[in-house]
Amino acid sequence: MSELISADLVDLDLSAATKDAAARSLAERMAAAGRVTDLEGFLADVAAREAQMPTGLDGGIGIPHCRSAHVTEPTLAFGRSAAGIDFGAADGPADLIFLIAAPTGGDADHLSILSSLARQLMDEAFTGALRSAAEPARAAALIRGEEPEPGASRPADVPEAELAAPELAAPEPAAPESAAPEPAPSAPFRIVAVTSCPTGIAHTYMAAESLAKAARAAGVELTVETQGSAGFQRLDPQLIAAADGVILAHDVEVRDRERFAGKPVVDVGVKAGINRPAELLAELREKAAHGGTADAPARPAAPAAPMDRGAEATDGFAIRLRTWLMTGVSYMVPFVAAGGLLIALAFAIGGYTVDKAPSVADHFVWAESASWAALLFQVGGTAFGFLVPVLAGFIAYGMADRPGLVPGFVGGAIALTVNAGFLGGLIAGLLAGAVVRAIQRLGVPPVLRGIMPVVVIPLVSSAVVGFLMFLVVGKPIAALQKALTGWLTGLSGANAVILGMLLGLMMCFDLGGPLNKVAYAFAVGGLADPNPGSLKVMAAVMAAGMVPPLAMALATTVRGRLFTRAERENGKAAWVLGASFITEGAIPFAAADPLRVIPSAMAGGAVTGGLSMAFGCTLRAPHGGVFVVPLIGQPLLYLLAVAAGTVVSAALVVLLKRFRARTARISDAETAAATGATHPEAGTHREVTTH
Repeated sequence: MSELISADLVDLDLSAATKDAAARSLAERMAAAGRVTDLEGFLADVAAREAQMPTGLDGGIGIPHCRSAHVTEPTLAFGRSAAGIDFGAADGPADLIFLIAAPTGGDADHLSILSSLARQLMDEAFTGALRSAAEPARAAALIRGEEPEPGASRPADVPEAELAAPELAAPEPAAPESAAPEPAPSAPFRIVAVTSCPTGIAHTYMAAESLAKAARAAGVELTVETQGSAGFQRLDPQLIAAADGVILAHDVEVRDRERFAGKPVVDVGVKAGINRPAELLAELREKAAHGGTADAPARPAAPAAPMDRGAEATDGFAIRLRTWLMTGVSYMVPFVAAGGLLIALAFAIGGYTVDKAPSVADHFVWAESASWAALLFQVGGTAFGFLVPVLAGFIAYGMADRPGLVPGFVGGAIALTVNAGFLGGLIAGLLAGAVVRAIQRLGVPPVLRGIMPVVVIPLVSSAVVGFLMFLVVGKPIAALQKALTGWLTGLSGANAVILGMLLGLMMCFDLGGPLNKVAYAFAVGGLADPNPGSLKVMAAVMAAGMVPPLAMALATTVRGRLFTRAERENGKAAWVLGASFITEGAIPFAAADPLRVIPSAMAGGAVTGGLSMAFGCTLRAPHGGVFVVPLIGQPLLYLLAVAAGTVVSAALVVLLKRFRARTARISDAETAAATGATHPEAGTHREVTTH
């Protein structure tokens, strides 16, 4: 087993200005050492992990990390930045950057070492030693644990149970025989905790260490179950039974959460466990004192999908509503992709009359393409039939955790029955989540708590949601859905162009964020009951979503000197991402320079969306980019609309960056003139990076 880190994986003078550039610089060292087989593929995995949740930690630490098929063995690269790099931490830039790479099937020994390192990062003596290390070999040895850091208080491999035990108090002097006996000391407050993060490499173990330190300081008995990459040892049921409360610091679903039923619970994201452990302990003490239980969580149930997690109890209703809706949409999208592309392929093979074919269960001829087209259409239609129930079920799941699934799915199915469609699914999900949350807040006898999640809540909530959807809100929503469908069908002229421009602006504003998803979900909802208007909407949405990455790729090609080397490399990948309708391909550019990139992307998206609607382009597939062009109505005009928006966006971003560069040169010259100094680059051309 080779070393986790060596001197050639250490850069004590990391000069990168952005987190993407820092990850690239350190990843290049890994690739040179033969530990990363595909640099761009690995960096894409790092960026995907970073998009789920920022990896900056308080104390000047950045820990970009991921599990990747492009990694040959668990590896760590370390960089030290004098200027600091923004990794999204609340207290500012990070000067210690650890790029952690684990293979998708990494061995337990190496992953255990990574977990030990994550715990060490919570030790100020360890980070201080790294900040003062003068040689790469010294820093690598510190990280490997071969040289004890100054002031080290414990070995890195102490088990959680020992690590969490409170300090023993010094014995008190014996009381005189005549003195009254002292009352027996009260039992310590006992806590069990679970920590987990999407990759299970760093945050999982750092949260465990942070909670353990806070528990020792508070005299609390704490035992942690770390559900990480190195596996996990399940908490002893006797410990759970004896615990006074539970802390769940997680960004993925806690395994076997029902173990903690009836216990006071503080449920937060994993970074809260790292950054404010003392507050969590105090909150749990208060909840235990007031008799709070796991059936009545202190904050709204966090959505299970990592990218949708992070809303705290103090967040406003609008933020939490967006989170709930995004949870439903994120679970719906795979059904959209599978069902929609199968239907589109069926139309490509069998023509637009394939929807009239008899059931393949009754009639299927192996040698006929029409039968295969019918099979694809009917399988895709079945997948599409789950869209509304899945949307409703997982909106309710985002609001109320697993108890919300049953009433959510039931409400979504009823929405289809009463023809309330996509809007009905949205309302059904919100109703189901609200009903379950209301039931969870009711006080129930302890004897009933065990059957609440599996019997009482599903029974009562399904009955209530069914009543509301069938008899109260279902028919009005169905009427609204019918009116909306009629409006889309009748769209023409200026109205259609304005709608296309609006959808284009939404698709390009946050590049895969909530507004983008709202526009996309609106378009996909129309495909469930297609008509000429809804097919035009789908075409405009996909065309506009292709523009931002294509525009950034074009801009880096024609004016590469305005972009950093990392951005020029990202531009090459953006050609493929844009052509595939992956709007997120423009995120690295927008993150580095939002004031110039986002307005430019929105302008191009509006142009493309408006032109697509004006040309009357239609699309039956919900995804695919240029690969589904044969299925597009007016395909040449459609490509012209995409090209026009791409050129507009690329031209605008180049102009804005050139203006910024010119302003910077003028400012430098004026400063030099005011101070009487000779401008260092007078009369020469210099390459300007505008970030």
